[in-house]
Amino acid sequence: MNTAEAKKVLETALLCAHEPLSISALKKLYVDPDGRGEEVGADTIRSLLEQLRGDWAGKGIEVVSLATGWRFQSRPEMKTYLERLNPERPPKYSRATLETLAIIAYRQPVTRGDIEEIRGVAVNSLTIKMLEERNWVEAIGHRDVPGRPALLATTRQFLDDLGLASLDQMPPLQQALKGAEQEGLLEQIQSLDAGLKSWVERDGAPRLSVVPHSESTESTVAPAASLGQVVVPDDTHVPDPMADTLSVEHNKESNNESA
Repeated sequence: MNTAEAKKVLETALLCAHEPLSISALKKLYVDPDGRGEEVGADTIRSLLEQLRGDWAGKGIEVVSLATGWRFQSRPEMKTYLERLNPERPPKYSRATLETLAIIAYRQPVTRGDIEEIRGVAVNSLTIKMLEERNWVEAIGHRDVPGRPALLATTRQFLDDLGLASLDQMPPLQQALKGAEQEGLLEQIQSLDAGLKSWVERDGAPRLSVVPHSESTESTVAPAASLGQVVVPDDTHVPDPMADTLSVEHNKESNNESA
């Protein structure tokens, strides 16, 4: 099999795949079921993938490397046009949910207690459950302290859905968080909220949006086609931190947690 044929095989496999394909999976393309066939090394496949990336340069779709493998996907600048085919409103996540996800993503691994300490309020158990069911968050172990609380971290699926290959490619919210550690809770909340809002609304990011304070937290919306069927359970409503006191917000979240 010459280079052109090998590249054509890769291209076809990636175009027909429903999920990213790893290098080890792509190596199987060149081996017959009975074990015969040419051995194609990982370096050769990576070289072919880079050639394929160049072949598709300037087109509406591109070859990208993600956390779980390689795939074809539409370019960010095509997002506006593709959304016209599926004009459903994207799923909405409350500020509390986005803050929780941000803390896990940038401070992982963290416990539920760590999240509550940063946010200053109790975490609704439905928020963690929703993030786990979405396969964005998982427990990777337990902290060696009384009670052995679960350590939460983001998943490879989380990176795939954001179009990232590693955590190093995430927006630089981590620096904002480090700078906020010496500030008050209100400043931390504002830093998290502002960072996550710009993160999920940037070109190429999943079609997510922040629930405005004026909207009911009990409403549900039609999911974006790219994210599949998902119903987003809302965490407690987080009012404008500049308008309400922390004690009032803590009571609201605590009441929802016990309901």
